[in-house]
Amino acid sequence: MKRILIVEDDRSIAQLERDYLEIYGFAADIVADGQKALKLALEESYDLLILDLMLPGLSGYEICKAVREEKEVPILMVTARNDSIDKIRGLGLGADDYISKPFDPMELVARVRAHLNRYERLTGTSVREEIVFGDVRIDPRSRKVFREDRELKLPKKEYELLLFLAENPNVVFSKEQLLEKIWGYDAIGDVATVTVHINRVREKIERDSNRPEYIETVWGAGYRLNI
Repeated sequence: MKRILIVEDDRSIAQLERDYLEIYGFAADIVADGQKALKLALEESYDLLILDLMLPGLSGYEICKAVREEKEVPILMVTARNDSIDKIRGLGLGADDYISKPFDPMELVARVRAHLNRYERLTGTSVREEIVFGDVRIDPRSRKVFREDRELKLPKKEYELLLFLAENPNVVFSKEQLLEKIWGYDAIGDVATVTVHINRVREKIERDSNRPEYIETVWGAGYRLNI
């Protein structure tokens, strides 16, 4: 599980960030003081830092500079101001990205995941482990899916849909969100495609596709894979 350090002195914002990150499978710690944040960032093994600029003790700029001198951990800066100079300065000190308050928590999660994936690609540390739920096993390295050790034949989009849901377990996604994630922006509007593919995946992984235990329909909201 990836560990994220949230450095934020606004408790409500910090808790919101942590809640969303934990929903998507990350472990997140919160610290509000700049000095304590720097100590934790240097001594602990965090996979990414979410760093507010205005902090008691040390500023986000100072923390970023000190951490970057010692580690290559991805740093996402958060600023309440829209001044370009703040962003340029932060990037110049080694931050990987910035996001301005107020922000959509889902955008924050997306940026965290993007930077973690980018870091893993650059360092060659990405190891995608098998995902197992019930009698279903997904091996992302070979792009194979098994049920009771029998390989299932899933076309590309069915596999990507199942993998996405399995990588984000117990989270409800609307048809529109799944269409965007799996088929891309150009496919927006044709939500029937999602329903068809969900049904095909269910036929392959469920004991009884009419009474699904894994891919659940949340009426009026979308679909959720239960693990």
